[in-house]
Amino acid sequence: MNKARRPLIAGNWKMNHGGANACNLASAVKRTTAEFDKVDVVVCPPFTAIAWVAEELRGSAVQVGAQNVHPKDSGAFTGEVSASMLLDAGARWVILGHSERRAMFGETDTLVAEKTRVALDVGLRPIVCVGELLEEREKGQTLDVVKRQLNAFASILADKPGVGAIAYEPVWAIGTGKTAGPAEAQEVHAMIRARLREISAEVAEKTRILYGGSMKASNAEGLLACEDVDGGLIGGASLKAEDFAGIALAGQKLA
Repeated sequence: MNKARRPLIAGNWKMNHGGANACNLASAVKRTTAEFDKVDVVVCPPFTAIAWVAEELRGSAVQVGAQNVHPKDSGAFTGEVSASMLLDAGARWVILGHSERRAMFGETDTLVAEKTRVALDVGLRPIVCVGELLEEREKGQTLDVVKRQLNAFASILADKPGVGAIAYEPVWAIGTGKTAGPAEAQEVHAMIRARLREISAEVAEKTRILYGGSMKASNAEGLLACEDVDGGLIGGASLKAEDFAGIALAGQKLA
């Protein structure tokens, strides 16, 4: 972790806690991270709970994000949610291009780039995901795959340096308990940083690159100690406030 960049720990609740119990989890996160003044903490509940969670967290340092957005602002798109709607509900961040969206819903690099543009234009802060499948890693294609995904949106993030973030999520490590070791994570993060530096030094230095593959309290410090790992996009461990706080604490200590 480079101390010039403030650590960012974002919790992706996925399709969990979409009702009143979301407020209970948000309240617990607020309580357990209240003393962490050197790290940014974000929680991303389902659409149905964003407004409730935003109200629960009002006045605290914990920020609210969404898990997806539609690229159009309004219209006949049944079941979709626009960037302006997310802002109105209280979200300030949005996760884009998550591997589950790419795999299950066919999201392409082009669509992810379009969503990134819309998010920034409206005032949301995107966390854009990149990452390789197990078979791609085994074939030695990790850097090529990640670079291809990155190239689709990197110049868009460059329009507002440091507003958005990038999350490297090795798909084979999501929800499996497997984790890329610090050296493996750093290799990919360093490549991402180098690609951003080709755009501009400012973009490279200001953009936070998160690790998103089964980070938990027990391995967070080792991963966050890497020069180019600026935080984490947390899945399963974000559903328990104490576990999530343990990861945020690791970032607090290293900041």
